[in-house]
Amino acid sequence: MTTARDVMHHGCECLQINETVDTAARRMTDMNVGALPVCEEGRLKGIITDRDIVVKCVARGENPATLAAGQLIEAEQVWSIDASADIEEVLHQMAEHKIRRLPVLENEELVGIISQADLAAKLPEDKVGVLVEAISATSH
Repeated sequence: MTTARDVMHHGCECLQINETVDTAARRMTDMNVGALPVCEEGRLKGIITDRDIVVKCVARGENPATLAAGQLIEAEQVWSIDASADIEEVLHQMAEHKIRRLPVLENEELVGIISQADLAAKLPEDKVGVLVEAISATSH
């Protein structure tokens, strides 16, 4: 049985909710990633993406050096999955909630993240195709 742990990107780093957007951008650049989980007191609060930085900060004339990353988080519900969850549940959650990245938790602690790219590299093409189609159907 393939689990979330088998396909996740290990070593996921949390951005603290009060760290600035420019810090987030630099960290994304250094890590060569397009998104970072945002945490507060060790708890996952959301995810910000490079697109969030452009659309919700730069395009609105906000100052990335003073705007807190937590201010870019809009979702009240943060979707995540347990590291031991079956890959079918991972695919179901991502498709149902139309999300491109899914944080992976173990004992309520962030241990990794699953992206479409992770799935594309580790799963059969037909499973990935169905997921991409489901997410893209009504995604922005």
